[in-house]
Amino acid sequence: MWTTLRQKVGRGGFPVSFLRQSLQRIQPAASVLERTFSTAAKEMTVRDALNSALDEEMSADPKVFLMGEEVGEYQGAYKISRGLLEKYGPDRVLDTPITEAGFTGIGVGAAYYGLRPVVEFMTFNFSMQAIDHIINSAAKSNYMSAGQINVPIVFRGPNGAAAGVGAQHSQCFAAWYSSCPGLKVLAPYSSEDARGLLKAAIRDPDPVVFLENELLYGESFPVLAEVLDSSFCLPIGKAKIEREGKHVTITAFSKMVGYALKAAEELSKDGINAEVINLRSIRPLDRATINASVRKTNRLVTVEEGLPQHGVGAEICASVVEESFEYLDAPVERIAGADVPMPYAANLERIAVPQVEDIVRAAKRACYRSVSLAASAY
Repeated sequence: MWTTLRQKVGRGGFPVSFLRQSLQRIQPAASVLERTFSTAAKEMTVRDALNSALDEEMSADPKVFLMGEEVGEYQGAYKISRGLLEKYGPDRVLDTPITEAGFTGIGVGAAYYGLRPVVEFMTFNFSMQAIDHIINSAAKSNYMSAGQINVPIVFRGPNGAAAGVGAQHSQCFAAWYSSCPGLKVLAPYSSEDARGLLKAAIRDPDPVVFLENELLYGESFPVLAEVLDSSFCLPIGKAKIEREGKHVTITAFSKMVGYALKAAEELSKDGINAEVINLRSIRPLDRATINASVRKTNRLVTVEEGLPQHGVGAEICASVVEESFEYLDAPVERIAGADVPMPYAANLERIAVPQVEDIVRAAKRACYRSVSLAASAY
């Protein structure tokens, strides 16, 4: 099979038809919604941002293809791949069986031979079925081959908590994957993030884990005309300062960026001017931007919805202590999900996930505007 694939790549043809024998096929969709953009600034949902990025990259490079469960006929479990099957056909938008280990391995093998697969997981919790391919086959091959093998593949899908889907569908894997050398890990928040970072991920020569959030898909964000340009792309490894401030630095990624911005609004009512950093890239981590901000504000609050032990926030705290300890005027505050499997009950689920008020309280503690946690225990 792979000899045939190598020959087809060498001739410059698109070699994904060989996969069809191992994948389930069903009838084409009856109708497809078309997307149109104006040249002026507009509102765009995260869903449309991801869809447009996939569309444009598939149009620009015939080696890019999408595979996963329900990405074709059903147009994606979350409609991210809406319209792509009709436009690019079943050789480039491949519906797979429910076997993450199988289709992820096929995707990694295709990347070995020069294609650019985009592998969709219905949730990153299911990527556990394929983690051997992601870590041992994709992430380590460039190093183990002394740079002779590139693995240009994107693993994407919703990550973290949604709403009422239980512990096995709610975990954040940002810390898991960002601990592995050879992977790049991105976590978009806004439509600009989603569009620019997904384009960067698809164009990158190395494997990229692209962590989306189900609850953000339907949210709309303003985007400038330049974001809608087909050449638009964001740099991997660069954070964005969403809001400038001088009293406390708040770092966050994915959905928690929105919570951090709401917390900053609340804090401003009490005269606390918070700087909010949207990490965008978890690995590589933009340590320079984080430390520069802390050296200005002298305080740090890290926010993530993942579990606290060995979390992204823990790595940020370590970086600041190593590089900017003498600038800190208060202990670092770390906000994370509760250290338990995600509860199913809605009232318990809310307690297990960071809320805006948790960020506000932490920032006030850092600014000595409230009673400390230790003091409140007595």
